[in-house]
Amino acid sequence: MTHSTIRSLWSAVTIPGVEAPYATAHLKVHYPALVTGSDAERLSGVFQADPAGAPYPVVLVLSGVNVGQDAYRWLAVELARQGLATVTYDWVGPLFAGQVGITPGVDLALARPGTYGDGPTCQAIEPILRGLAALHAGGPLRGTLDLDRVALFGHSAGGTVALQSGRFFPQVRAVAAYGAHTMVSTMLGWPAGTVAEALVDSPVLLLAGTEDGVIAASADRYGAAGGDRHDPVSRTFDEALKDRDGEHVLATVAGANHFGVVEPADPTAARSFLDRPSTVGGSTARGVIAGLLSAFLRTHLRGGDPAALDTFPPDLVSVRRR
Repeated sequence: MTHSTIRSLWSAVTIPGVEAPYATAHLKVHYPALVTGSDAERLSGVFQADPAGAPYPVVLVLSGVNVGQDAYRWLAVELARQGLATVTYDWVGPLFAGQVGITPGVDLALARPGTYGDGPTCQAIEPILRGLAALHAGGPLRGTLDLDRVALFGHSAGGTVALQSGRFFPQVRAVAAYGAHTMVSTMLGWPAGTVAEALVDSPVLLLAGTEDGVIAASADRYGAAGGDRHDPVSRTFDEALKDRDGEHVLATVAGANHFGVVEPADPTAARSFLDRPSTVGGSTARGVIAGLLSAFLRTHLRGGDPAALDTFPPDLVSVRRR
């Protein structure tokens, strides 16, 4: 069922253990809406969630560093049309080496060799899930969120922490990432070239673009050498995941770059200056990414057809399974 009217509402959650003023994440929940033409809608701009198709599984979008949530609004709307309540968020908080910026939430204390696997490396997931439970209890979304069927989708660093966190939340039924991997930094104490285990117990979709210049330009962080420098996403698929009878998928989008999932791109922030030019149109890349992601999520959150991932033209997408 495809929904025609998508609305959103704002909320906020406190991130435990973070000092003010950097302890608040601002959420935007995109959902299929019921349009009645009532005075309440006209005067408030607030629409109730459409009960047809509810309860809606939830997709939590974890951003890249210094990429604002509005850059993923196009994707959130598309996923909501597919009957997936989709949450984006902005958290201006601690980054690395004393910097502050938009972060998906990266707990470096749990990303080191001695502590890796002790807990999620993303600090934002748990408080956001609690915040969604409160929205489910009352207001326009009352009774319409399926918080037992949740997916994590992350871009860049957001994808990495999604891959390092899904296991710790039993309601997470699927994890997907674009332009992300689990090769870990030598600055955190890892041996050069290490690909860390993905901390997930669910099916995983890894999405990559053939023109990703940001990953290629970041290889020195990981001490990788030779061919390992250029394909940490494939190494993650081969080395960080356990076989799952074909439910894990690596899909490579021909011509797409690191920021192919972003619209609009912000040249004043993040690291888009490192990216390679895309060799396909932005709308083409986004259409393929959204199609692959929605097919994967529908399969594992709504019981869709797993073969849908294999219907994309091979000149645009190459697919591997394990």
